Amino acid sequence: MKIAGSVALVTGGASGLGLATIRKLHDAGASVVILDLPTSNGTAIAKELGARAAFAAGDVTSPDDVTAALDAAAALAGGPPRIVVNCAGIGNAFRTAGKDGPFPLDAFTRVIQVNLIGTFNVIRLAAFRMSQAADEEDGERGVIVNTASVAAFDGQIGQAAYSASKGGIVGMTLPVARDLARLKIRVVTIAPGLFETPLLGNLSEEQIKSLGTQVPHPSRLGQPAEYAALAAHIVENPMLNGETIRLDGAIRMAPR
Repeated sequence: MKIAGSVALVTGGASGLGLATIRKLHDAGASVVILDLPTSNGTAIAKELGARAAFAAGDVTSPDDVTAALDAAAALAGGPPRIVVNCAGIGNAFRTAGKDGPFPLDAFTRVIQVNLIGTFNVIRLAAFRMSQAADEEDGERGVIVNTASVAAFDGQIGQAAYSASKGGIVGMTLPVARDLARLKIRVVTIAPGLFETPLLGNLSEEQIKSLGTQVPHPSRLGQPAEYAALAAHIVENPMLNGETIRLDGAIRMAPR
């Protein structure tokens, strides 16, 4: 799949991994649609990028909001997006049974709703739009890249909800890829390790440096641009399909 001339929809595209991906794809010649919350910087980013960019304010769990974002992508190029990258996500930290009581069920449900169900909501709606494209490009209609986490495999204390949500993304990657194979749509998931994103915004510089030293090599936090580079490679490499790729500097997370 050629990036130049394609339309890309990136969820969570106004910050962190999503923003880096928006910039990477835009620089490579794609038109881009940022799907992020109304409170994000999406409007300013789209204005900065210019005519080949649009912001669709919305929530990935809302079918109407995702549909509106797909409509915005069609308005940019006269057809469905060829590239979709799911970066929207949230996290929390509660022990299953702690001194203050059991894990709040609404907090568990919310993380599953956004990270797992929100990702699938975008996949199902985007894939249907892609399937309606009569023409193929290099033998395919589209590429969908999802974001899991090493927490799907190495979940730490307090990460039951986050790990469950990311494990669900890993678990559905192959069956969804198989579902969409006849439509010539690929599905690949990236499982990042410790990355320098707004999720770490409340940590001090010393704490961030300490986290980086846990990574075997390179012994630092990952940069969002490194995630974006892999996402772009996945788009361009037709043999990558139905797989989850760890992007983690060989880290294996300790219990805490």
